Amino acid sequence: MDRAEVDTRIRSLIEPFNKKEVEITDATTFQNDLEFDSLTVMDFVAAIEDEFDIIISMNQQAEIETYGQLVDAVTKLQGS
Repeated sequence: MDRAEVDTRIRSLIEPFNKKEVEITDATTFQNDLEFDSLTVMDFVAAIEDEFDIIISMNQQAEIETYGQLVDAVTKLQGS
């Protein structure tokens, strides 16, 4: 699965969590722009893990601050 397809699928997953209807770009941050709290992050990560059948470790989650980083990480995890 290429990055564009991963991006499309994650965009559909993020919609219910994007309460303020923030425009999603690669630079969109989860904490500041989307104002995700820790519970929202856990629910969102669980949805991604289920959708792509991957595991995103706590260390990886700590390094992911922007939407673009998330898409890149999921794309890489798909290939492994």
